[in-house]
Amino acid sequence: MTSTGTQSSQQATRTSNDITRLKGVGPRIASKLEKLGIQTIQDVLFHLPLRYEDRTRVVPLGTLRPGMQAVVEAEVDLAEISFGRRRMLLCRISDGTGSLLLRFFHFSTAQKSQLQRGTRLRCFGEVRPGKKGLEMIHPEYTYVSDQAVNDVEQTLTPIYPTTEGVHQLKLRDLSEQALALLATGQLSLDEWLPEQLTDKMNWPSLQQAITTLHRPPPGMDTDGLIEGRHPLQQRLAFEELLAHHLSLRQLRHRVRHFHAPALPDDGFFSKQFRQGLPFTLTGAQQQVISRILEDLGQDIPMMRLLQGDVGSGKTVVAACAMLAAVDAGYQAVLMAPTEILAEQHLKTFQAWLDGLGLEVAWLSGKTKGKARTAVLEQIANGQAQLVVGTHALFQQQVDFHNLALVVVDEQHRFGVHQRLSLREKGQRGERRPHQLIMTATPIPRTLTMTAYADLDCSVIDELPPGRTPVQTVVLPESRRAEVVERVHNACARGSQVYWVCTLIEESEALQCQAAADTAELLHQALPRVRVGLVHGRLKPAEKEQVMARFKAAELDLLVATTVIEVGVDVPNASLMVIENAERLGLSQLHQLRGRVGRGSRQSHCVMMYRAPLSTPARARLAAMRETSDGFVIAQRDLELRGPGEVLGTRQTGDMNLRIADLLRDQALLPAVQQLAEQLLQQHPQAVDPLIRRWLATGTRYVDV
Repeated sequence: MTSTGTQSSQQATRTSNDITRLKGVGPRIASKLEKLGIQTIQDVLFHLPLRYEDRTRVVPLGTLRPGMQAVVEAEVDLAEISFGRRRMLLCRISDGTGSLLLRFFHFSTAQKSQLQRGTRLRCFGEVRPGKKGLEMIHPEYTYVSDQAVNDVEQTLTPIYPTTEGVHQLKLRDLSEQALALLATGQLSLDEWLPEQLTDKMNWPSLQQAITTLHRPPPGMDTDGLIEGRHPLQQRLAFEELLAHHLSLRQLRHRVRHFHAPALPDDGFFSKQFRQGLPFTLTGAQQQVISRILEDLGQDIPMMRLLQGDVGSGKTVVAACAMLAAVDAGYQAVLMAPTEILAEQHLKTFQAWLDGLGLEVAWLSGKTKGKARTAVLEQIANGQAQLVVGTHALFQQQVDFHNLALVVVDEQHRFGVHQRLSLREKGQRGERRPHQLIMTATPIPRTLTMTAYADLDCSVIDELPPGRTPVQTVVLPESRRAEVVERVHNACARGSQVYWVCTLIEESEALQCQAAADTAELLHQALPRVRVGLVHGRLKPAEKEQVMARFKAAELDLLVATTVIEVGVDVPNASLMVIENAERLGLSQLHQLRGRVGRGSRQSHCVMMYRAPLSTPARARLAAMRETSDGFVIAQRDLELRGPGEVLGTRQTGDMNLRIADLLRDQALLPAVQQLAEQLLQQHPQAVDPLIRRWLATGTRYVDV
């Protein structure tokens, strides 16, 4: 492993690394580049192309095919303005092998007059099929004079991620300047990967990889480049994954330098709670509880991820952990991403803990006025031993008396920064609270190793006894009448039914209106069925009232938007109907289906779709029909949608990978883990520079 230069030369490099040293970069452009994570000249080099365009050769018109992006050179035969529904400039060009139509919606009179018959043009654009043959819409073009033959590009043209006010030409110019500084030795890149690794993998040097990826020569394996599997890309992808992994390992390492309160595992409340449970814990639950209590007994902060499929009983595990904190005289908090899920946890805790004399406080964004003031006071003076709430718990005014345990449910809905900011609420000098992170969205091991490298992982891989697998059918909307009849029959047998309405529009008002219309139509079609309605615009008290009536079997059919995705537990509900199921992701479909099958009765899920189905939608619905195993579905979801979506948008924002792809590059991860360990132990000086190189804000997640 090598590092170039003395301390003084490194200082000189850092000084010369200032982005404003590049021509054309003043304060205004520098602030825009910062939005792309570009603050230094080195950052320009690591702002890598998303894809490439081949402008290195001129293609005869006769060889063009729809979908191609190509450079063509030909003479203008005709240019005219067409007046139809939309005014446009049409220009027909030919080169002896074929012809092509150029179509412009935005043009000037001068532009039209310059496109005289016989004028020679060089154009670049995407070839599309048109009514009268192939065409390009708004191609880039230049005039080719007879005296001089314009040279074509010598390398593939990079297409970079951009932001408003920073266009491709500017980024190409900046990368050209940065590459020139690199080539002349005015800028250097330290090699942090061991030589034996790069030799074994037959990877090029860092400088060679960076230079070639910014300006790939025409003869390169473009298919490999496009797929991201070229050795140059794999070398950089490895280093990027290593940097992300190291940043999380650093977080883990730093947390272990803090202290946490050691909590007993056999206190009064814990014993009373477990003895009073109306059900027997599964072997998997007992094993996970035992491991968590072991962690809590240490004076090092626990950081554990608990995965468990829908209905596997994570809440009771969380309750056992939280009561360990109460037994030791501390507070515990549980945070959920939605009001409906947080309310469900609150009610569950109140029912389980009834008679133990414990105070469970509730805080959400809708807690206002005197009620809010009272709750904040209970939390601050320690009167509230257990606290349940939503994002409102992050707020500055929330101050805990002596917080020992933070439980975060449905982690993928929050970012790493958010859960760490809640952890800071319990900070007292060098003391930090323990953390238990829960998710009902199973995460493939590949992602767990990378995105949650700062956490220990436990899995509840067993469902409570008496659960029957939900049978899933997929039907077109044209068979709606059959589905309504099925609802009628289920209600007649004493079962209860969910009917979930989804809309593609983002507008909550439109979604709520659709649910209200559906409820009215079902009420008319099934006059003897008692229909309830829940959506996001109902006041909390109204929502609670409807849910309570459904749970008490005073309603047969609950029409809802996807607000019921998590947190609703009605064992008598045995039929779930999901409208427009093709619009939902696998994870959401799996969560919704998990609302039924919670009793001993055989349960069914009907997924209705509107034809025609896209290929991804067909694959999602097929996966739901084939399996009810959450981990199989999670793996399929990863393959269909990629890691960003599976982890959730906030989590992806934290990952922000530039060249690596967790799905494509998962084979690199074992070696990444191995080298991370080696660097931390043998070459700690390499860790911070590697993280700074790849993570725009330097060490992420370390402290908030």
